[in-house]
Parts: sequence; structure tokens; C-alpha cells
Amino acid sequence: MEIILLERVEKLGAIGDVVTVRDGFARNFLLPNKKALRANEANRKIFEANRERIEAENAAKRTEAEKEAGSLDGVQVTLIRQSSNTGQLYGSVAVRDIVEALTEEGHKVHKSQVVLARPIKTLGVHEVKVALHPEVSVTVTANVARSPEEAEMQAQGVDVMAAMFEENREEAGFTEDRDPNLEVGEIASESPEGETPAEEETTEG
Repeated sequence: MEIILLERVEKLGAIGDVVTVRDGFARNFLLPNKKALRANEANRKIFEANRERIEAENAAKRTEAEKEAGSLDGVQVTLIRQSSNTGQLYGSVAVRDIVEALTEEGHKVHKSQVVLARPIKTLGVHEVKVALHPEVSVTVTANVARSPEEAEMQAQGVDVMAAMFEENREEAGFTEDRDPNLEVGEIASESPEGETPAEEETTEG
């Protein structure tokens, strides 16, 4: 389907561009969200008659988004969740959760502005894109942890999942004492101290 863009759409074009897209994308997203018009003769005339107003409204929205971006870019929100010993969440962190966390911090963000390819399902610090306007995007951070203390550690750059793995490894008895005098790959002899291993003994005649 040929459409006329009413705002900049990533990977498609800018205001006023006439582009061809899949019918489903146009009908299910672009047209109902007023991001485009069908590119027929009547709509071309309507667009040209209103181009100046459309561009002015877009510029005003962009300016507003840039103001919000200044206070939102780089913000980190903490989400406390339960997880398994491997760091896999019992459940997940979705767009709604991030929007609620940002709102609690005093930021006005809509679900449609949060760009999350898939729900977050592991502990850690995750970058999330927020598109405040077709031409203005910022990055916020979702700090997903099991407790406020672990969230603080992650915020300081500590890999809690790695530390958790090492702790579990030690508890499971996967560590062993090693003779510091041995060369790499050398195995310590089990012979009593002061005795020569049997295979190294020599005989005469």
C-alpha cells in the first residue's frame, strides 16, 4: 500500500514522504495511529493544504520531547524480583513494569514510547530505549535485582549473577586445594613424604 507519512517513521521516511508498505502494517499501525494517510489523490491535496500546520505541530512536539529527554536520559529504575539461583526471573519485566517505575520517579512516559524487543527475564542492568518522539529517543536503565542491596551492587558495576554462581560453586564443593609448587598440568604425588614413587625406583642388575 502507498501511504503519505504524517510524521517521521524510523526506516521509512520523513513527513510528507510517499512510501510503499505492507498492507497489514498500514492498516494495523500507521493509519489507526494517525502516522500516515492512504496515498490517493484526495489525501494528497488534504496533506498539501495542511502541510505547514502538520510540520509546525510536529516541531512543537519535538521541542517538548527534547525538554523531557533532558531529565529522562540515563535515568535508572530499580525493579525487585524473585529469581532462581541461575538469575532467571520467576516471571519477567515487561513494558508496563518499566512505565510504572518511571512514573513513580516522576517521568511522564506512555507504554507506546517504551521500546522493548522482548520482556526482561534475567537479573542484571538492562538498557531500554524510550522514544519520546519520532525524532527524539533516550536510553534508561532497568536495574533488576532480588533486593535493594543487590540492586546497589549492580549499580556500582558488580556482576551479582557471577558472584552468585561462584558462591553456589563453592557451596557445592567444586573447589580443591592445589600445591602452589606444581607446574601447570602436573599432578601431586600421593606417596608419603620422603618416599620415592614406585614408578621412579631403580634396580640394579
